[in-house]
Amino acid sequence: MLAVIVLMTGLLTELLSNNACAALMGVLAFATAKKLGMEPEGTRALLIAVAVTSSYGFATPIGYQTNLMVLGPGGYRFADYLRVGIPLDLICWIMTIIVIPLVWTL
Repeated sequence: MLAVIVLMTGLLTELLSNNACAALMGVLAFATAKKLGMEPEGTRALLIAVAVTSSYGFATPIGYQTNLMVLGPGGYRFADYLRVGIPLDLICWIMTIIVIPLVWTL
């Protein structure tokens, strides 16, 4: 379930601001943990995953204000963000899925 939450949050944060994504996915992660009968520590792990992953918007200039601000003046194109951002997002998602269960019990 952690991987699904991380993936959904990561995809959504590419289109929305990180605050909106965290608010939306935080409620979903909490409801999922409650439905699965997770202990408070497991619920915390899912919420930490949402908090961390919602800040990973590297693949598009849409999801984060600074990316959008440097798009024009830096001479970047949308494809530049995809080329660098997708591998960076994947690395961060994998690390999140590995590290969170080591620190917070699921």
